[in-house]
This record gives sequence, structure tokens and C-alpha cells, in this order.
Amino acid sequence: MHIPTGGNKPATKFFVPVTITAVAVLGLGACDSGSDARPAPSGPSVIVPGKPGEQNRTLSADEAADQRAEDDSPNSADVSYARMMIEHHTQALEMTQLAPKRAESTKVRKLAERIAAAQGPEIASMESWLETYHKDTKGDEHDHASMPGMATEAQLKELGAARGKTFDRLFLTLMITHHEGAITMATEVKGQGNNIRIEEMADDVVAQQTAEISRMRDML
Repeated sequence: MHIPTGGNKPATKFFVPVTITAVAVLGLGACDSGSDARPAPSGPSVIVPGKPGEQNRTLSADEAADQRAEDDSPNSADVSYARMMIEHHTQALEMTQLAPKRAESTKVRKLAERIAAAQGPEIASMESWLETYHKDTKGDEHDHASMPGMATEAQLKELGAARGKTFDRLFLTLMITHHEGAITMATEVKGQGNNIRIEEMADDVVAQQTAEISRMRDML
């Protein structure tokens, strides 16, 4: 702002000072945050089964992950999963062994080869895992009917007697159900087990067999 002063003297400039309080406000805001403030736990709650005689505990997802990272010793769910999946995979191998001489479709024969190539090593991995923890690979005898997706003795007999397109359709139908059962078992142990290696193997089962189910349905 220019103020006339008379004569030829140059006008004097006046500046109005401005006070900036933003820094002070921010500083006060920082002081309001106490040192005791803690972030709220993220993720859904997880129920962790207690040991014999102990109650279950409810932890946040982060707390449960931290606890398992510290101690991933297998629990009964991990051991049962490994034992049952060995038996489950063994039946799948029995079914795939029928394909070379009975299937008409080249795609079905190739599919059977891929299933056998994947599940054979998985059986070996689970047997090795059980031995590492000094667990019997057989354990208690399990009724086939108690495991989801298992074919009955009558269905296996019917599959063994089938030939050509009849075999192809029956093989695909039974194997889809078999895979669905394996995915159910893998999903359950992911929620109930404690061992990281078992969870990794269960993840592999879910991913691989979900993809194979999609291919088999396209082949029917």
C-alpha cells in the first residue's frame, strides 16, 4: 500500500505482519498423542484351541500369526490331516493306474498321468513329515466313508470293469468328487492346524486340485 508523503520523496511501503500458527497447532496435536496409544489389532479374530485342560483363546489374526511363527509344532489336526491325505492320495493313484488300458480319451490318460505324477511325491512328502515328528504314518485306521470324496469299494469295482467312453466319464466323475473332498480336508486343516509346512502342503492341494476340477468338468 502506497501512502502519499508530499513532494518528490518516494513513498514508504508498509507491510502488515502475518502470524502463522499452523506449526503450533501441529505441535499441540502431536502432544495430544500419548505415548501409551497403541494401534488396534487388524484382521478377524482367530480362535486358538487350548492344550488339554486349557480353554480356547481368541487372538487377532496378527497375534495368531506371530504365535505360530514362534512355535509351529504340529497339533492333532496336522497329524490327522497328513495320515488321512496319504490314504486319500493312495486311492487316487489306484484310480489313475486303471486309465492307461481302459480310457479311450487321450486327454483322460494324460490327466491320470499328471495326477499320479503330483500325488505320488506328495505322499512321500507327508510320510517324511510324519517321520520327522516321530509319528506313525498309519495311525488309527480310518473308515473310507469318513473322509470326504473317497470312492466306495463298489464304485472302484465298477470303474475297474468299465472301458472306453464309459470309463472316461466314470473316472472323471469320481475324480472330481475325490478332488473336492481333498480340498475340503485341506481347507479344514488350514483353520485347525498349527504347522506351517502342513499349511503349505494344504495350499498346494487347494490350488492344484481346484484347477484340475475345472479341467475335468470341461472334459465331461
